[in-house]
Amino acid sequence: MDELCSLSDLGPLWNWNLTWFTPNPDLTECFQHTVLVWFPCFYLWLCAPFYFLYLGFHDYGRISVSSLCVTKTVLGLSLAFFSLLELVYLLVSRSGELNNHMVFLLSPVIRSLTMVLTVCVIHLERMKGCRSSLFLFVFWTLAVVCSLVPLRANIQAVVGESCSRDSVRSAAFFTCFSLQLAQLILSCFADQRSDDLKWVDVKNPCPVEDASFLSKILFWWFSGLVVKGYRSPLKAEDLWSLRKEDTSEKIIGDLEREWTTQCAKLQQQERGDSVTALGCRITEQTQLLHKLRQEQSSGFLLLRTLAKTFGPFFLTGTLCLIIHDAFMFSIPQVLSLLLSFVGDKDVPLWKGYLFAFTMFLLSCLQSLFNHQYMYSCFTVGMRVKTAVMGLVYRKALVISSAARRTCTVGEIVNLVSADTQKLMDFVVYFNAVWLAPIEIGLCLFFLWQRLGPSALAGITTVILIFPLNGLIAKMRSKLQEVQMKYMDGRIKLMTEILSGIKILKFYAWEKAFEERVLGYREKELKALKKSQILYSISIASFNSSTFLIAFAMFGVYVLIDEKNVLDAQKVFVSMALINILKTPLSQLPFAMSTTMQAIVSLKRLGKFLCQDELKLDSVVRAPFSPDGDSVTIEDGTFSWSRDGPPCLRRISVKVPRGCLVAVVGLVGSGKSSLLSAMLGETEKKSGNVTVKGSVAYVPQQAWIQNATLRENIVFGQEKKESWYQTVLEACALVRDLNILPARDATEIGEKGLNLSGGQKQRVSLARAVYRNADIYLLDDPLSAVDAQVGQHIFDRVIGPKGILKNKTRVLVTHGLNFLPQADLILVMGDGEITETGSYIELLNRRNAFADFVQTFAGNERKEIPTNKGTRKSVSRLSVADFSIDLSQEQLISGDMGGANIQTMEALSDSEQEQDQEELGKLTEADKAHTGRVKLEMYVEYFRTIGLALIVPIVFLYAFQQAASLGYNYWLRLWADDPVINGTQADADVKLAVFGALGIAQGVAIFGTTVAISLGGIIASRHLHMDLLSNVLHSPMAFFESTPSGNLLNRFSKEVDAIDCMIPDGFKMMLGYVFKLMEVCIIVLIATPFAGLVILPLTLFYVLIQSFYVATSCQLRRLESVSRSPIYTHFNETVQGASVIRAFGEQPRFILQANGRVDHNQTSYFPRFVATRWLAVNLEFLGNLLVLAAAILSVTGKDTLSPGIVGLAVSHSLQVTGILSWIVRAWTDVENNIVSVERVKEYAETPKEAPWTIENRSLPSAWPQTGSIEFQQYGLQYRRGLDWALKEITLNVQEREKVGIVGRTGAGKSSLALGIFRILEAAKGDIYIDGVNIAQIGLQDLRSRITIIPQDPILFSGSLRMNLDPFDGYSDEDVWRALELAHLKNFVSGLPDKLNHECSEGGENLSLGQRQLVCLARALLRKTKILVLDEATAAVDLETDNLIQSTIRTQFEDCTVLTIAHRLNTIMDYTRVIVMDNGYITEMDSPTNLIAQRGQFYCMCREAGLA
Repeated sequence: MDELCSLSDLGPLWNWNLTWFTPNPDLTECFQHTVLVWFPCFYLWLCAPFYFLYLGFHDYGRISVSSLCVTKTVLGLSLAFFSLLELVYLLVSRSGELNNHMVFLLSPVIRSLTMVLTVCVIHLERMKGCRSSLFLFVFWTLAVVCSLVPLRANIQAVVGESCSRDSVRSAAFFTCFSLQLAQLILSCFADQRSDDLKWVDVKNPCPVEDASFLSKILFWWFSGLVVKGYRSPLKAEDLWSLRKEDTSEKIIGDLEREWTTQCAKLQQQERGDSVTALGCRITEQTQLLHKLRQEQSSGFLLLRTLAKTFGPFFLTGTLCLIIHDAFMFSIPQVLSLLLSFVGDKDVPLWKGYLFAFTMFLLSCLQSLFNHQYMYSCFTVGMRVKTAVMGLVYRKALVISSAARRTCTVGEIVNLVSADTQKLMDFVVYFNAVWLAPIEIGLCLFFLWQRLGPSALAGITTVILIFPLNGLIAKMRSKLQEVQMKYMDGRIKLMTEILSGIKILKFYAWEKAFEERVLGYREKELKALKKSQILYSISIASFNSSTFLIAFAMFGVYVLIDEKNVLDAQKVFVSMALINILKTPLSQLPFAMSTTMQAIVSLKRLGKFLCQDELKLDSVVRAPFSPDGDSVTIEDGTFSWSRDGPPCLRRISVKVPRGCLVAVVGLVGSGKSSLLSAMLGETEKKSGNVTVKGSVAYVPQQAWIQNATLRENIVFGQEKKESWYQTVLEACALVRDLNILPARDATEIGEKGLNLSGGQKQRVSLARAVYRNADIYLLDDPLSAVDAQVGQHIFDRVIGPKGILKNKTRVLVTHGLNFLPQADLILVMGDGEITETGSYIELLNRRNAFADFVQTFAGNERKEIPTNKGTRKSVSRLSVADFSIDLSQEQLISGDMGGANIQTMEALSDSEQEQDQEELGKLTEADKAHTGRVKLEMYVEYFRTIGLALIVPIVFLYAFQQAASLGYNYWLRLWADDPVINGTQADADVKLAVFGALGIAQGVAIFGTTVAISLGGIIASRHLHMDLLSNVLHSPMAFFESTPSGNLLNRFSKEVDAIDCMIPDGFKMMLGYVFKLMEVCIIVLIATPFAGLVILPLTLFYVLIQSFYVATSCQLRRLESVSRSPIYTHFNETVQGASVIRAFGEQPRFILQANGRVDHNQTSYFPRFVATRWLAVNLEFLGNLLVLAAAILSVTGKDTLSPGIVGLAVSHSLQVTGILSWIVRAWTDVENNIVSVERVKEYAETPKEAPWTIENRSLPSAWPQTGSIEFQQYGLQYRRGLDWALKEITLNVQEREKVGIVGRTGAGKSSLALGIFRILEAAKGDIYIDGVNIAQIGLQDLRSRITIIPQDPILFSGSLRMNLDPFDGYSDEDVWRALELAHLKNFVSGLPDKLNHECSEGGENLSLGQRQLVCLARALLRKTKILVLDEATAAVDLETDNLIQSTIRTQFEDCTVLTIAHRLNTIMDYTRVIVMDNGYITEMDSPTNLIAQRGQFYCMCREAGLA
């Protein structure tokens, strides 16, 4: 190169005296004309082939020629033209001496060819749809930067008027430089969308897709949303749509394919293992070990699947992290040069400025690459969350019955809330697991260079810290498992409490269940407390690690040799390296802990995802055939689990096409199991099942969605109006529709809360009938409706003349009157079919069936229709399935939650003319609060912690930072200490002072973290207790208008945030605020003029953070609100999975779940981008402070010592991180304090009357007689609505048996609700034993009277707990109650007897057995007043007979009120009350009422009893 330059008279390529050792630096002419010109061109030519290859694999569609593209092309060609012009000019002007101008000839040729290449690249990018080019941006940046030195030379030449000899070349240079600068500016903008994407109709697309790469790097594309959020609170519609690659459809589709492949491989491997183990006898232990290994491998299998799917994108982020590390380690080296510059008074100033600007540039680049890495991590985390949620949801739809019983709804919701969060954290911190040790090694290598073997002391300190924190991480992982176990238990129990809240209220069991929840909570907090104390030790050791390492290294360094002196360079470069070291040291335990937690979560998820699925081959599904049998079972044996005992044995059935098959038998005989076997819901042990045609299924307990009535019936099908009306009429729903406020557009509450049992069953039946399937499996759909409605439905729907007459129907029933019309009857007994045949055939055989019919035929004949449709009007906002008769407007919106029922004003005309949709609305969606969090939320939080703890916390923080400032300043004094005869005086004393200050800081750190953790636990305990108390004290109307997902979200996610996130946020924020104060004090001590920079930076800082916090908090709220519907939908799907499967609606439900998850991610995505936007902006401000501190140090080098400069600059380097962390921690606190706000909001909802009233003690034996008196009693559901009960005056004497009958909407159930004060009286009073029930506590009232409700709800726990949650009765009493309830034999036969564990909802008992358990509850309490709400609807006639005889004998001396279901059950009662339209129309003994020939007589005549 030197020869080439010497030929052109340009001198050597490099000259140190010209470039470095001079007060006026410059580059040689040779360097300027060769390297600076050729370097950008060589970059382009070398990288172009690889870039072309990349474009070949990434085609985003062709972009039309735009003005931007044209401008770039014109500029590129102009540059090529000017280069050629320069070449021609040289050839013409220097034609005689070309050999002496080779460099000048080569440069334009290379430049012109390169410019042609840039134009080619521009158009190739356009063809491939690349809208913003990083490749060309780097080229133009290099070109402009390399032109800066020649630009300076040309400007100097122009100023010095020495360019006249070569004015053409100077003019050409200035023109080319201008064009290059223009190209650089243009390359910062993105081109238009490709033609393929232009017409894609996306509402509010994400601007990142239209952003240039520069905008992406700096997150400028996000600024629009920040400004919008600052001006007014963000709403859901302001948020952008998800990018295609972030949608559930794309992510789950890719992952599901990979997961299926991996699972198939695992199954193949297991089959191979089982073949090798064949012939060997497998012990129980071996099976257990195999199961454990399988659970573990399923977790790793899930990890491998996630890695394959999301790994490539994650690796690009990892590359950014590695580049970030390279810049991070360069900064201390530049700091070393700056400190040597300050120490040397003869070095020219320009070098100081160069070092200052280099440090600034490196800091900025470090920030940019770090945040690109974080952005990619959070994007992958978000996708992992979507993917795992999708897999869990899909699994929940196919999981087998046995596996479903092992994981409750609460546990499944926990998998998609808590465990997915753990995996997201794992994605962010995983790289620290392997990169942190490398960073630690590099730090120690550079420290060795500074301090020699003394660096080994630092290594020893690190080695001592590591095992301690590894041990702590392991202990915390175990504690976390314990905590999660109790949290799962608590959430599971809360799910059940919310499902069975009406039962708790009727039985006054709230306190018992509150104590159970608080028991779980205390154990959970105990584990959390231990974990937090261990974490405090970990934090203290890590935050003191800077000091401990410095103390060890400096101590060893000065003590091993007195000639070893600590100067500013050694001290502050070492401190800068130790500060770098601190990041991996603090991240490593957190990364290890997160990894441990992720492994636990992966195991839990893997275990769930590898649970047994329903076997598709258990039922052969054939297409519909007009000939032959619709359902065939050949010698089938079925069980509910793979290893469990058979529930059905030797089943052989042929159901001919178009037949009506009735299935009868006692409770628990296997009737429902038979239908489940036909649906493929059971485990097939042997035999064959064939089903020809489509299936519709009506379960025994109706499953109703939280949707409109129309949506529940149509169930995803197209609405055909005429068929729809036919179905409504046949299912006896027309009258109910007329009463509903918005007819079929009325919203139905969760689990059909605002429908009665009969209405739910009719809607469930209507759903099946509307489907127009080939085969109907009907599991006792007529049990919940009264005989009259039942007869109507049988005649119009199921029977030989019904609309399903040509369909195949399998009907499980207890109604004997329907059996003569059945084509075939299957009699079930103990899991086997004992008899089959037509009604006549079975009677003629004179077997068990004939005896049974003979015994109960009389009863059955007598009881055809009692108007139980009476109570089944859809008009109820029912406070239970215990239906309430409501009039027309009673379902108006879900505002019951927001206004007290008793104090509601009459509705105005305008309100009554609301839109139909609004009228029908019941549940209130979870609403996001807007604006900043109110100050009282913080006050509330701190008040629960208490001032006694807050004052010491602040004092400890101040003391901690004062100690830190003290030891840092002490180091500065030590570094500036003069060296006399090669040594520094009193090194050991200095070391001792340094050590004492550092240890004081460490103790203070431990104290602060423990104090904040304990304060957080205290606050969390109080807030959870208040939340639980507020929810349990809420009236039933509240639960009907509040989706259970919202409440569960409060108890899981929000309480979790209060447990951990808020205390952690406060720890972080306070720590960094005090640290920032320390840095500012140090910088101001060193360079007081820095105050001029700190002040405007502070203003900018406040401005940026105010923009950010407003937007971020609202995004957090929107994300939180959109999370609840996911859990509600999961909950609903898991409970109705069998119905969804039977109807084949899985794809539609999967789409709904995808939509809900995507809606949630639309607020989560901008939320984490907001943090990156903030960090990039703030760290730029922080880097400006570094620049200011460095430049002021350079300027004042004559007056400043290297020690103070080192202290100021090394501390200012920390500011970038500190500023970001303060705002991030503050935002975390503000975001999570929203949880306090959301938990506290239920304190303001209306509450029930007090549970107990002080100074109002009742006699222990009250009520002694059981007399009830109604005085002018009136009941309204809300003011302004029709009266449900009007002017009721009634005396019920002691021991009297009163039956209550009436048509739909008559108000008979309202009487019972009034007695239990589920609704309060609007007028008049009720007296029990002469005591006004309005003046006593609710618990006092409800615990002294008993109800047997229609829906038998059991809770998970022992059978004994379900009978006696307060442990108030002896075992003898419980056994006696079970004997009287005809359950003793069954319970005696259970392995655990009274301790038999009931599953969630009592699913491991049949419906009839559950009803008998409810009877046992009543027998155990044996109060003087008993209310029966159609308590025998779900049991067979024999069991009904047993229950009725038990009630007659055991409650002989009690007052009994029965809302009649079968009229024959009340014919021997003392009195019958006939109700109509809220009034008592008839009241007398049954005999007298029949004689009077009034309404009761008509009912009896219809029922064949008169």
